[in-house]
Amino acid sequence: MQHKVSEIAYIACYKSANLYWIKTPKLIQQLFPSLTWRIKTREKQVFITFDDGPIPEITPWILDQLDKHEAKATFFCVGHNVDKHKSIYKLIIEKGHAVGNHTYHHKSAWSNSYEEYKSDILLASKKIKSRLFRPPYGKLPPARWKQLNDDYDIIMWDVLSGDFDNSVSSQKCIDNVIKNISPGAIIVFHDNIKSIPKLKIALPRILTDIKELGYEMLALK
Repeated sequence: MQHKVSEIAYIACYKSANLYWIKTPKLIQQLFPSLTWRIKTREKQVFITFDDGPIPEITPWILDQLDKHEAKATFFCVGHNVDKHKSIYKLIIEKGHAVGNHTYHHKSAWSNSYEEYKSDILLASKKIKSRLFRPPYGKLPPARWKQLNDDYDIIMWDVLSGDFDNSVSSQKCIDNVIKNISPGAIIVFHDNIKSIPKLKIALPRILTDIKELGYEMLALK
């Protein structure tokens, strides 16, 4: 019964592309403890992540901003983008950031068979050497994460910046992060075309504010 309740809750939370929380509720995190939503720590540490890159239009700029603020981050890379932009991917690693698998073609687990989905992850793994995996759109039915758990640490999030949402302003993006962080928070941004206008304004201010609040910004391991 517990498994059935969890699966229904998961579908209710993630089936709709328009439904999301800025701060993932504790109940959801407790229902799915095998997924990593945040890092257990009492230290003032947060874990910034970026999805969908690398791309030349924004990823190098993000790396410069992280350097300026002495921050490390984790980039969940799409294998197809890694193939197209090998030098940027290499730069991410050279600068001491972590990388994770985000599938090869940014596939949705809802729209593809498990065999097709796993094949896409494996294809990306040939380019991205990491145990960290984040499902595109945050969508991964319970049956599938159980199949992937032996090979990957499935990383979700505690705080969404909302940079992917056209209805969210740059200031709202800043507020979403700063008002919701706590020790161990995993924060999501996107290094994709859609998020560029917000990131250019919001990211430098967020990094500054996080640092002024006394937090260390670390990469996931």
